[in-house]
Amino acid sequence: MLSLLLALQRRSTAPAGVVRRARTILLLASGHRAVEVAETVGMSPRHVHKWGLRFLQQGVPGLEDKPRPGPKPRFSPAVALHLVKMACEMPDLRGRSLSQWDGTELARQLEAEGVVDRISAQSVRRILNSYRLKPWRHHLWLSPRTPRDAAFAAAVRNLSDLYSRPLAAHEVVLCVDEKTNLQPRTRKARTLPPEPGRPMLVENEYERKGAVHLFAAFDTRTGKVYHSTGERKRQIEFIQLLEILDRECDAAVTAIHIVLDNLRMHKGKLVKAWLRKHTRFHFHHPPVHCSWMNQVEQWFSILQRKRLGIINFADKKALTQRMDAFVREWNSHAHAFRWSSKSFDKVLAECEKNMAAA
Repeated sequence: MLSLLLALQRRSTAPAGVVRRARTILLLASGHRAVEVAETVGMSPRHVHKWGLRFLQQGVPGLEDKPRPGPKPRFSPAVALHLVKMACEMPDLRGRSLSQWDGTELARQLEAEGVVDRISAQSVRRILNSYRLKPWRHHLWLSPRTPRDAAFAAAVRNLSDLYSRPLAAHEVVLCVDEKTNLQPRTRKARTLPPEPGRPMLVENEYERKGAVHLFAAFDTRTGKVYHSTGERKRQIEFIQLLEILDRECDAAVTAIHIVLDNLRMHKGKLVKAWLRKHTRFHFHHPPVHCSWMNQVEQWFSILQRKRLGIINFADKKALTQRMDAFVREWNSHAHAFRWSSKSFDKVLAECEKNMAAA
């Protein structure tokens, strides 16, 4: 019997509590008093007596913990299965006019179908949590309009190369896009600045006074922004921005790479005629629905957050002036965005997977 206890004490997979009880019995068998054993193993004398008595009655199996009956489950597995099945279906299939389920509506539906007499939304969420289900959440996704084929991969690799490779002295890479329909939104009451214990106060009602469009180009290596504004969004206004770029870029720069989306305005007859006369401009178009590849979109998000978070301008002229001021301030401390070829690795991996499957 003692050899079994010694073996149990040396077993690496034995529970820590069982090992301590085996050590307790071995110390008692070697003639130590219960008080001494209790101090050695970190157990009360009462528990030393308890485990010693259980060992005498049941032997080594008596040192194991007895199964403890927990609280009986309030809802049967059949209820859980019914709930999971219902949570994985659209509410319309159950005759409910809901866009998606939530805990309260699922509980109400279980009661209406007679599955349970009563159940709380908390119990519904607890059951679904064990199945990693959250039907009250949703995730938007976009069906690709262009296949993830060799042409798509080539366009992505081209942008990755433009953004990450060292540029020659005669090259620049500019990201171009438009931020449209910027409205002055003149507030009907004066905006009050913040005070201690009070945030800025902005009147909810405003007057519409037209809209302007911002045309911007972001230098991927320096962060400098070139821009123009117009009350319309046509090829003429887009060419005005190209004229600014042509003037601002040094004559030594013989290759101006322009990254811009696939709008028809960027490919119109007037634009093509202008490009034929300005041969140092080269357009590069990201694939459809890949606007995140255009770095000027990141700059637009900064503009939106810092200048257009609260829109309150007297008129279109005031809005244009403040936009000009914001660009000047940005260019005074402009910086490029950290961009590497790793940004495109996931997209290219998807392309290779699709091409291999085809």
